[in-house]
Amino acid sequence: MLDLRARLGLRGAAGDSFDDRLEAAVREFQGVRGLRVDGICGPETWGALIESGFRPGDRLLYLSSPMLRGDDVAEIQRQLNALGFDAGREDGILGPETETALREFQRNEGATPDGVCGPATLAAIARVNGLAAGSVASVRERETLRHAPRRLDGLRVFLVAEPAMSALAHTVAQALGKLGALVNPDVSGADAGMLTAEANRFGADAFVALTNSGDPGVRCAYFSNRDFRSEGGHCLALRLTEALRSVVDDVDEPVGRTYRFLRETRMTAVVCELVGRDESEARALLTTRLPDVTRAIVEGFRRGLEEPVP
Repeated sequence: MLDLRARLGLRGAAGDSFDDRLEAAVREFQGVRGLRVDGICGPETWGALIESGFRPGDRLLYLSSPMLRGDDVAEIQRQLNALGFDAGREDGILGPETETALREFQRNEGATPDGVCGPATLAAIARVNGLAAGSVASVRERETLRHAPRRLDGLRVFLVAEPAMSALAHTVAQALGKLGALVNPDVSGADAGMLTAEANRFGADAFVALTNSGDPGVRCAYFSNRDFRSEGGHCLALRLTEALRSVVDDVDEPVGRTYRFLRETRMTAVVCELVGRDESEARALLTTRLPDVTRAIVEGFRRGLEEPVP
């Protein structure tokens, strides 16, 4: 508990109890980091707290297993992308794309292209940082959207739903299958890390999660942090929001989040939060209007991929 208080920057009286002040600090941190704001310091929130403590230069950065994560990785990704070296999404996870970008930068600088970001590489990045012009990763994703085949036929879709939404997941999967998509549904309620890894192994083109929310209302979330957003996820979230508004009242605007489902998947991904906390009427809607909700999700999904927002 003392470590949690220190990581959240709380000063003054400490204790072993999770008091109102500590809960408020957790909620504030979750909101800033794009996490689910529930005041509970679970694995995802604790992991984000650990990652937020890293700054460039605190440690050597290199491709490892498990992959290094942290704000230092996200900052290096941002700088490399701005310099024109495609480090992939600025998600704070040092994967193969980021290592390749590091090697390309080092090769351009005449240094040994070992893919290790240490003091010499950091200094070299700092020297040319004034040449930065914008994120090449965002440009690449927009170009991919512009030129990608716009049809569901043959598309690989990984569909995740909480067990309570299994009926909706199965009807959505069947409807997408009839349109030619290859759908892999999972309603096991397994850990988010396991499901994202499975989606990546499946080689999915798109990922959709149907979940509950800690907050009232309905919303669609896409990957976004302070410096980067997934263009494909944003487009898909917008189309799903438009479609859901035809059958559900009070659907919020799409929101950028850093949920594991969105951050760790390597494809276009959206989380549809369909039921808020203690919303019995909304839960009943998913049952009594199952065909309508299914039709809206499928139509929004189809339009999000076949008719992305300019």
